[in-house]
Order: sequence, then structure tokens, then C-alpha cells
Amino acid sequence: MLDDPEDAPEERRRRGSFLAGGAAVYRQNRTLWIVAAVALLGLVAGLLLGRFVVSPADAAAGTEPPTPGLVTVPVEFGPLSNDVTIRGEVAYADPVEVRIDTSTVPGVAVVTGQVPEEGSELGEASIALEIAGRPVIVLPGELPAYRTLRLGVEGPDVVQFKTAMRALGLDAGDPADAVFGVEAAVAVEALYGRVGYATPDSEEGSEESLRAAQEFVRSAEQGLLTAQNDLATTPVGATPVEIRQADNAIASASREFEAARSADPQDPVQLGNLLDTLELAQLQRQELGADRTDATERAAVDAALVQLTQAQEELARAEEAALPSLPAGEVLFLADLPRRVDAVTAERGSILEGAAMTVSGATLGLSGSAAEADARLLEAEDRATFELPDGAPHEATVLAVGPGEGDTSRWTIELEPDPLTPEQIQELQGSNVRVSIAVGATDGDVLSVPFAALTAGPGGETRVEVSEGDPREGERAATRLVVVRSGLATSGAVEVTPLEGELSEGDLVVVGR
Repeated sequence: MLDDPEDAPEERRRRGSFLAGGAAVYRQNRTLWIVAAVALLGLVAGLLLGRFVVSPADAAAGTEPPTPGLVTVPVEFGPLSNDVTIRGEVAYADPVEVRIDTSTVPGVAVVTGQVPEEGSELGEASIALEIAGRPVIVLPGELPAYRTLRLGVEGPDVVQFKTAMRALGLDAGDPADAVFGVEAAVAVEALYGRVGYATPDSEEGSEESLRAAQEFVRSAEQGLLTAQNDLATTPVGATPVEIRQADNAIASASREFEAARSADPQDPVQLGNLLDTLELAQLQRQELGADRTDATERAAVDAALVQLTQAQEELARAEEAALPSLPAGEVLFLADLPRRVDAVTAERGSILEGAAMTVSGATLGLSGSAAEADARLLEAEDRATFELPDGAPHEATVLAVGPGEGDTSRWTIELEPDPLTPEQIQELQGSNVRVSIAVGATDGDVLSVPFAALTAGPGGETRVEVSEGDPREGERAATRLVVVRSGLATSGAVEVTPLEGELSEGDLVVVGR
């Protein structure tokens, strides 16, 4: 049935009104329609994604587990060492305050010169300070000076002085002899001559006594010479000619007397005269054989000898009293020379009071600590390494290892770095560095594997298992056993030497499955 043409305009009017009303409604609720559209699109997207996204649990449930493989590590080739690692403080060793005994200084103890600069060194026979024009001489030794060393004193300080003089090449006598003798006094004079100062003044009046004793000796020597000359000019016996003449006179008188006594008749008067002549000749001969030295001259010589002996003894005492001594305030004993001057409190022109300066060891040292178990692995002369501020490695030597002070369980380790440049010393001083000390090392490059790679064979031999195929194949991977001898062990690896089978750098050894 066809529509009535008259109704068509009305129908179009109703449709236009409807569309116009829908458009008006859309314009009024546009935001709501947009939100609804977005929600619808999100729902559709979620449904689609849900068909493709699988949870880990669902994925694991739907996947077969992988075949387990071999855990392998390559064999390494290189030097191997077992190290003890500590932290070390870098500093100059044994800082001490220097105090000078000024009790022997005449007058006021004014610092007159030779004040050292900070950073300078004090060595053997150097001058630490000048007080009231007198030097303070540095000598090697641990015992501080506490008295003046003069002739006749005895003690360990004398032994220390003699030892110091020997170190300087001066003869002060045998250090085993604890008595300060003439040789030691002479060494004092030589010491002051070396440092360019006059020897200390001797005791008051000793020079005058020495001159008087010297004059006394000269006088006694002259007296002895005079007495000896007098004794030498006195006849001491007859000459051979005088003896022969006397013998001849006796023989002649004897012959005449015998001839007169044999005459007949005898002449009593002549016989008596000849007997007197014979007896006189005999007396004269006896006088020639007797010692005719005058006792007075000999006694004079003896007296002169006694006087000279006394004069020489007096001179020896005067010389001893005039020998130089070593005042306690003019010497500074320091151990481990040379020493570095860290700080100076003494000032030129000021009166010295308290410590004059602070000195320390001239060599930069490393000091650290370690647990007793680690420390017992170390010993003197062990080599160590640490890093310089620029990261470069530097070596050091262990000097001493010993228990710490007090109740601490840690041990002290002292090290000496190899020679450093002044710039390196300045950068390192006061820093804390990591130090590695090798307690065992291989002689060159060796093969090494982790501990886990070692297994024991049925005969007790040590073995490693080498993978020859793809380790990811697990038990299906081809492997072979190599019998080895283990060597140096470190915290992470052990040295191995193949005994049966081949083993090379880079081979993969099994450490787990």
C-alpha cells in the first residue's frame, strides 16, 4: 500500500524533529557519551588481550623443565699467591720530644743559633741546637745524658759514649770497659774538633796546676842530670896500667925482701926496711882493687830519682784534671739516626724552656695490625704491596711482627716502604692504605683451579673433571678425568700440576652439576 502523498511532508517533519531532538540530547550529554565509549573500548581490548596473556604460573605449568647442565670454570694460568690483607697507617715512626739539660750551662740558657728547620734531618755528630754559644751534639744512643762524663766515671752511659765514638770512627777505648779513661777524654776533644767547636772548659784551677806540675818535672829532670854528671866524673877504679905497676912493685919488693932474708949474715935494719916496702906495695895494690865511688854522689843521684818520680806522678794527676769532659747539656743521644725534625719550639734569642723540638724517624713507615692467626703467618723480611695515591702499586718490607699491647688480641705489624720520592712521601704521610702481604707464592706462572673442581679418586688421588663437549648438555656432555698434584692454596684457588692426562689454560673444569 502506498503512502498518501499528502502525508509525506508531515512524516518528514516528525523525523526532522526527532533528529533535532537527538542532536540536542547528544550535545547536552557529550562528556557522558565519550566516557561510555572509552569504557566500551577498554572492555573489548581487555577481552582480546586476555586471550593472549599467560601468567607465570600457567606458563611454568605448560612448559617442560630444562635439562640441567654442567657448572664449569676455565683453568687459569698465572702467578698465584696467598696474601694477608691489613690496613696500614703511613707515618714517620717514634715521634719524641727533645729536652736539653741546661743545668750545666753557665748563666742563662739562651738559644744562640743552629736552630733546625722543620723537615730537616738530625744525623750523627750534627748540631741540634746552640745554647749560650755551646753546641748540643747529636750522637747515636737510647740512654739520655744525665751527668757530665769525666775521667774516672763508670757506667752504662760511658759504654754508650764509647760505642757512639766508634760509630763515628773515633777511638774512645774498648766499649766493654765501662770506665771513662784517657782515650775517651781524647775522643771528646776530637769530637768537638770535628763539629767545629772548642772543647768544654776544664775544672777551675786545673790549667794552673798543670803548668806548675810541668815546671816541677823539668826541675827534677835537671837535678837528676846534675847528680848523674857528678857521679860520672868521680873515678870508679884503677886503670890496667896502674894495676900492673902495683903488681910489679909488689913483685920487686918481694924479691928484694927474700934476697935480704937469704943473705948471711943478715942485716936486720935492711931486712926491716924491705919488709915495710913490701907491705906498702901490697896495701897500694889493695886500694886499686877497691870501689872508690863517693857515696855522696850516689846518694845525690838516688834522691834526684825520687824527686823526679814524684814530679811525674803530680804531672799525671794534673794532666788528668785538665783533660776535657763531656757535659750532659752538650750532647743529645737519639736512637735510630737519622731523625726528622717534625716541629721546633725553640727560637733564637729566647730562653730555652721545656721541649726544644719534636723529632721522629727519618724513614716513612707503615704500621698496621692483624688477627693473631694471620699475624703468625708473617715474619720479618716478607714482602708486601700497597697502592700509592695515583693507584700505582708500591712494595714494602715487613720489619717486625709481635703481639699488641694490653689485652688486645690483635698483633702489630711494622713495615718499611721501598724508597719513595719526596712528592710521594708528602702525599702518603698520614694516610691509611690497604696492604697485601704475600705469605706464599708460586715461582712463576702455574695452572690453578677453584677448590670445588678437586675430587678424590678411588685410590686417594686428586682429580679434576674436564668438560670436552657443551656443558649445557648436562650428563650427556663428554668429560674426562685428569689426575693432578695440588700445590699452593689461596682463598679462592689452588695450584694444580697434571700427572695423568692433559690440562691446559682455558680448559673447562667441572665445579658443579
